[in-house]
Amino acid sequence: MITKIESIELGGFYAAGITVRTINQEGQSRKDMMALWTRFMSDNLLQQIKDRANDDIYCFYTDYESDYMGYYTALLGCKINSPADMPEGFSAISLPAGKYQVYSMGGKFPENVRLAWQEIWESDVNRAYSADFDLYSAGAKSFEETEVKIYLAVK
Repeated sequence: MITKIESIELGGFYAAGITVRTINQEGQSRKDMMALWTRFMSDNLLQQIKDRANDDIYCFYTDYESDYMGYYTALLGCKINSPADMPEGFSAISLPAGKYQVYSMGGKFPENVRLAWQEIWESDVNRAYSADFDLYSAGAKSFEETEVKIYLAVK
């Protein structure tokens, strides 16, 4: 499923969006993430973030309790220029600079993302568990053709 992996150094940046605290057990994260996406898209929340750097959508995974099986916070939103003046109900985070493995994948969205994360969880990659994220590039021709990259913080 994963078609390409590269290692990069990424500078820190800010992001804003809506959050949920969830866990990858008993289907809980799938339910929580579906509800988060539904709210974000149906309420057109991207357009409410005024200081966004572009229209790409990000899903950040932060505040890990332990590893991928423990609780974590997911923030669905976008990259911003400054965390000042957040709309009510939105959260801002500072993504730390660091080393990341970037995963590109084949297949149709959104199934390709779920399968890629499964492959990552089953791998022996030395994760930092600081902040990981999915980048959903703006401008896809169709929903199924959405270009996604997974950025995994590594040690």
